[in-house]
Amino acid sequence: MRLISTFDLLLPENRQDILDTIRSTLGYILINADGKAIHPGSRSYERSWIRDGSLTATALLRFGVHSPAREFVEWYAPHQYDDGKVPCVVDHRGPDPLSEHDSHGQLIMAIMNVYRFTGDVEFLRRHAANVELAVRYIERIRAQRMTPEYADAQTQSTRQELNKPPVGLHAFYGLVPESVSHEGYSAKPMHSYWDDFFVLKGLKDAAAMMRVLERPDQAARYQTLADDFAATLYQSLEAARIAHGIDYLPGCVELGDFDAASTSIALWPCGEAHRLPRQALERTFERYWDEFVKRRDDPNFDWFAYTPYEVRVIGSLNLLDQPERAQQAMEFFLKDRRPVPWNQWPEVVFRNPRTPRLLGDLPHTWCGSDFINSVRMMFLHEREHDESLVLLAGVPRGWVSTEPIGFRDMPTYFGRITCTLARDEQSASRLLAQLSGSCPVPSGGIRLTCPLGPVRRALVNGEPAPLDAEGRVEIGSLPAKVEIDL
Repeated sequence: MRLISTFDLLLPENRQDILDTIRSTLGYILINADGKAIHPGSRSYERSWIRDGSLTATALLRFGVHSPAREFVEWYAPHQYDDGKVPCVVDHRGPDPLSEHDSHGQLIMAIMNVYRFTGDVEFLRRHAANVELAVRYIERIRAQRMTPEYADAQTQSTRQELNKPPVGLHAFYGLVPESVSHEGYSAKPMHSYWDDFFVLKGLKDAAAMMRVLERPDQAARYQTLADDFAATLYQSLEAARIAHGIDYLPGCVELGDFDAASTSIALWPCGEAHRLPRQALERTFERYWDEFVKRRDDPNFDWFAYTPYEVRVIGSLNLLDQPERAQQAMEFFLKDRRPVPWNQWPEVVFRNPRTPRLLGDLPHTWCGSDFINSVRMMFLHEREHDESLVLLAGVPRGWVSTEPIGFRDMPTYFGRITCTLARDEQSASRLLAQLSGSCPVPSGGIRLTCPLGPVRRALVNGEPAPLDAEGRVEIGSLPAKVEIDL
């Protein structure tokens, strides 16, 4: 228990199952690992994917379990090919040559995340060469989609999949080539936006890393590359939506497919919620919600199975300021633990639990890590684009009472922080919050969300406090005693 009891969540008495599931999942992650190699399962998946591993390592870091995350990165990084390609998976035979182009950005992200939660600059220095190689490889494969036939915005040349409309070649310009991606395109590799968002994340993190290492020229070059890649990515998204006549964010260029669980990674961990086209983003998760409610509530709705990777949507709904929906989704997915008291999910959940079909693995700890990453966003998340720390953005209003809710000693990019919130026993229209910790206030500030709606007035340490554009209380120093009048 010593390894996994490094934090505490303060929850309503009837919601301790959430904390139990987080702690169980952290334990299952360590159990499923083979030494330093993080595995998503112990039977069907006796291999290490950088995709699963980078996000699972991030879950460990976010809950204070640092050493296994660091050791995983140190074990995986040497398997990078000499040309910079990051293998999608490594097992006892060595690296797998299959191309899944999310992998290059995910290794960079994993390296940077270890630094963000440990402050270990020497770790960054030791892995700078891995990052440089990965960026070079990204540039090389991206160049394959920057040749004249793709660069011509007026081209009449198209690609077309069966039963799909033609898509102009310029929609592919500046992306990385097609791949199996998250294995969603195993039947035929596609130009997957999942890959592109992880590439963008890797390029942004590469630039951030070079700033930490005080290499300004390299940082500027990587930032320029990230900005250019973002521009072509967003142009492609718009072109694909027009070609397919869709109002949501597609999963890949060729198909215009709907896959909200995969689109979720654009919001987190890739940090693009502020740049995604708002109407298409909202429509994506509105459509997801409509289908989710039918599956949950309508006994006549036809469904056979789903994958609990959908738990990512809990985090997306929180980032979209829909905490009540996030809470409902969490309730639904918690009921599908198999069995419930064991706090674990298989990779596939069937409508009929006795269906004799492949479960993937049980416990499947990439699904589990997606859950605990999403739950953390209910309580706190780092917003990289403005370097702020947002607190309690996903706490449902029904949790607020005179008993404190919040968290203690939670790791962040900036240090550890404690935050509690309770209704004032003397006034039902006042909330009291206490913040403390070793966390220096980030340059973008600490933003405290009021779960009960609009704030009329806020005091921080007895002084009037400003509200940001989203109505959150801006906190400029710690410790802080916050009084919120509704």
